[in-house]
This record gives sequence, C-alpha cells and structure tokens, in this order.
Amino acid sequence: MSFLTDWITNIIIFVLLATVIDMLLPSSNMQKYAKIVTGLLLITIILTPLFKLMATDFDTVMESIDINGDSQNNSVENLIEMKKKEIQASQRAYILEQMAVQMKQQAEKEMMDEHGKVIERVEVKADDLENVPDSITEVTVVVKEKQENTTIETVQHVEIDTGAEPRKKTPEESTSQMASLLAEQWNLTPDKIIITVEGGTGEADEL
Repeated sequence: MSFLTDWITNIIIFVLLATVIDMLLPSSNMQKYAKIVTGLLLITIILTPLFKLMATDFDTVMESIDINGDSQNNSVENLIEMKKKEIQASQRAYILEQMAVQMKQQAEKEMMDEHGKVIERVEVKADDLENVPDSITEVTVVVKEKQENTTIETVQHVEIDTGAEPRKKTPEESTSQMASLLAEQWNLTPDKIIITVEGGTGEADEL
C-alpha cells in the first residue's frame, strides 16, 4: 500500500513542478521542448511500477528456469550413471561366466583322470578383472561322481588278492587333493578353491 501512495505522490509532485516550469519559461521553442521532456518524464514515472513488476517477474522466471534446469540436469546425470553401472555389471558378469567356462574346460580332463570326478560347474569371484588371476578371491567348484556305464558286460576272470586292502582316502583328503590339482591348473592357491561334491541323490556336500 505504501508503494502505491509513493507512486501517486511522485506523479502529483512532478505535475506541479512541470506546471511551474511551464509558467516560468517564455513562450518560445524552448517551452515546446520542455513540454516534450516533461511529458516523457511523466510517462516514465507513471510506468515505473510496471517496469519494477516486469523486472521482478523476469528475475523470478529466470530463477525458476535455473532451478528446473539444474534439476533436469541432475536427473539426466543420475540416469546416465545408473545405466552405466548396469552395463558395467552385465559386462562383469559375462566376463566372469566366460572365465569359469574356460577354467572348467582346462581342468575337467585331469579331474576325471586322477579323481574320477566330473566338474558340473565353476563359479568365479574376482575384485579386479584386469588383474586376473591374482585378483581372484574365490572359486567354487561343484563336482560329482562319474556315472558308470549300466550296460551288462561279459563276465571276466577275477583274481582275488588276499593281501591287505589299500587305505581309503577320507573325504577331506580327497577334497584337498582335488583343490591342489585345480590350484595347479589355474595358477591359484588351494585356499581360494571351494570344492562341493554332489552325491548320487543330487544333494551337495561342501568340503
């Protein structure tokens, strides 16, 4: 309300001053120029509130644009970062999967020949894919017994040895030897290899 009062007061004072100046000036070309100038100044004073309103609205609009622009930029950056992480995770999973396939193919023959076990699957965990195999933290290997051929074969002559039977390996010893074999094949330490043996019923025993 005070702004409106000041505005009206300024207009009245200016009109009075313009009238006094017009009365003091002689009738000449100078008086015409003075009227033009005072008229322009009066228009400026009248339009001053409008100029202030436009300036205020412009600043507000610009601030709103800046805020919205920053918010949109942050949203786009967050979306790009999220997609980037998803792609990196997919690439990492694919590389580890391919690495596990190669490791399985590399060791399955020796595992079969020395322990009579079939490697079912291999799972690899690594911290840094660019520093393999040093960065491998854990390798889980699932093995199972070789399936015997059920075809009936011709009975062959069997000789019975009455000597002492050889000592059977304990599960821990067998697992330790398998871990050592795989560690040698993969250039790892045995403590990074976890052997899980599946029984005939499909149940798994971790050793």
